[in-house]
Amino acid sequence: MKLSRRNLVLGALLSAFVLTGCGKKEEAANVQAPTTPAAEVKEYVVGTDAAYAPFEFENDQKQAEGFDIDVVTAIADKAGIKVKFINTPWEGIFASLNNGDRDALVSAITITDERKASMDFSEPYFEARQLIVVAKDAKVAKFGDLKGMKVAVQTGTTGDELVQKLLGKTSADIKRFESTPLALKELESGGVQAVVADNGVVINYLKNNADKGLISVEDKDSFHPEYYGVAVKKGNAELLGKINEGLKAIKADGTYDKIYAKWFGENK
Repeated sequence: MKLSRRNLVLGALLSAFVLTGCGKKEEAANVQAPTTPAAEVKEYVVGTDAAYAPFEFENDQKQAEGFDIDVVTAIADKAGIKVKFINTPWEGIFASLNNGDRDALVSAITITDERKASMDFSEPYFEARQLIVVAKDAKVAKFGDLKGMKVAVQTGTTGDELVQKLLGKTSADIKRFESTPLALKELESGGVQAVVADNGVVINYLKNNADKGLISVEDKDSFHPEYYGVAVKKGNAELLGKINEGLKAIKADGTYDKIYAKWFGENK
């Protein structure tokens, strides 16, 4: 049966409409829904005085490594954050935190009431104590025996504070250095008669310089245990919470013990 011209035109228009509609449906089906970008992991800048082996020091590539670096890296991994370590001289390290150049500090920093007044600390991650370093033939058995001697310390450390109390804040017998290894070098050369510094650094130095004729003396009556913590700017509760969360996790799963054994050769 023949169709009229009018019916032919209407049929053609209807077919075109149907095909166009199907094309739009297929096109719509091929369009993917927009994806929500994954939240970026925040990176925090951590200051460290990389001249305090085995806690922090620079390797041949000028990168910071050591016990503290491994601990904070593991903490960051557990807390879901990133950290970037920047070598920061000890004398300006606390100012870099307070002025916002650093988000946190890890540098074998002893938690003290004085420091807690201007910054916040994580839970302790290391127990330390002061040691006296002298020549093998020195007649030093306790801290009080250093009276009348020239003593080297690292500026601004708890060792510095203790020696000031023994010899006097303005005593000419106190020689201050930017780092403990420099203070120990001064002892080697005969410029001072003793050094007072943290046990971790002292033990590491004596182990690697066994031919220098130096020994360490412990005085538990004068030197009480000290505790290192990661420092953050006063009031930064968010970052402090993440650090404590990560620290708790690495202590619980054995990661901390492995790091301790790596750098100190024994289990915590």
